[in-house]
Amino acid sequence: MLRAPQPVDLTFEAFLKELPPEYATMAREFKAFARPRKLKTPAHLLQVVMLYCGLDQALRTTAGSFTLLEERITETAIRQRLRACGPWLKALLHTMLPVTQTPLTGWRLLIVDGSSLQGPGAQGTDYRVHLALDLTQMTVHAVDVTGADGGETLARYPWQAGDIVLVDRGYNQPQVILDLFARGVEVIVRLNPTAMPLFARSWEADVFDPAAVRLDVSASLRACTDDTIRLPVWLRAPEASGPGWLYAARLPPDVAEAARRRCRTTAQRKGRTPSDATLFLAGWVMVFTTVAPETLDGPTVLALYRCRWQVELAFKRLKSLLDLDTLRTQQNSRLGEVWIRGKLLYALVIERRAQRHATGGIDPLDRPRRLTPWRLLVIVRQEVDGWILDAQHWCAEQWDACLDVLKERPRRRRLQTVPARVMQMMNSQVSQRCG
Repeated sequence: MLRAPQPVDLTFEAFLKELPPEYATMAREFKAFARPRKLKTPAHLLQVVMLYCGLDQALRTTAGSFTLLEERITETAIRQRLRACGPWLKALLHTMLPVTQTPLTGWRLLIVDGSSLQGPGAQGTDYRVHLALDLTQMTVHAVDVTGADGGETLARYPWQAGDIVLVDRGYNQPQVILDLFARGVEVIVRLNPTAMPLFARSWEADVFDPAAVRLDVSASLRACTDDTIRLPVWLRAPEASGPGWLYAARLPPDVAEAARRRCRTTAQRKGRTPSDATLFLAGWVMVFTTVAPETLDGPTVLALYRCRWQVELAFKRLKSLLDLDTLRTQQNSRLGEVWIRGKLLYALVIERRAQRHATGGIDPLDRPRRLTPWRLLVIVRQEVDGWILDAQHWCAEQWDACLDVLKERPRRRRLQTVPARVMQMMNSQVSQRCG
């Protein structure tokens, strides 16, 4: 016997339940919601934010959608309200992300990277999104949005003792790494030898020797007859120094040759010629870490670094599935950061909803994977989009007001119409048939 289908309640209230309960208080605190007029509650304001940022509706379309839900509102009013939402959305994101001032029961593995966003017609980067991903939980740990001048640095993230951070070549920043090491935060970073002043260190040494010789990484690897190497080193910065370890693994010949071709292509594009040392080092994977070998040995460190690719996949999901790369605003627009932070809030709600649906967890890295986030996020997005659009509660009596909101503005160039002579001919033909 078939069960009767149950009614599905897809309302925006379901979206609000995914947010901190103090979201309305925060809207007033950060002056995003000052007084009730067309948007009578912070919930109305947040729904407008999600229509614009999550569903990527244009300002006028957002006004039309809200008109069908509540009352007539103009595109200009929508724009003015959205402009004030940046600090509120930033605080909401921060509130929803993990608190870092709680005691750790073990390690916490975190991957960090940044990605650039460009608006229409941009010649370069307009904004950067900086992301820290919890590798064990596969959830967002921290996120930040900056302009094009916001460089990649580990100093912008909240850390605590016991964290192990995986980063790529862009984070070869000696002083920052040593500062984190002093706080009990370990780093595993893909090595750029020219950016990291490494000095030879004996296994027994526990104090930096000012007479130490800077390590020639290329020469050390050329002298290596094995496919892997482990070297104790000192990392030196203007204001500090600290111990570390260099691990390197030789790439297979075909992979190494492909890496050298990319190296030559990149250098040629910049009008340079790569040195022999640069081409030689392209055939190795080199990692520097402050994690002691008693904690993680060389093969484990190298294997763990390969997991850094997960943050690249996270950005790819944000861009290809959730449309983070469809930025419509120009550089320095006040709506630019609002749209990005709203999109990230939208993505965070979808991610948490997906995690809740997959009770066994999605994308686990400690066993063979059968469920990855890709298809699940597509389905969950449809669920969340239904909450935001809330089409079942559109008011039929508001369609005239909606169409009035959607009308084109007066413009210099007249919209195309069928010439009057053609219309006369067509009407004449109709009259003849009817006669």
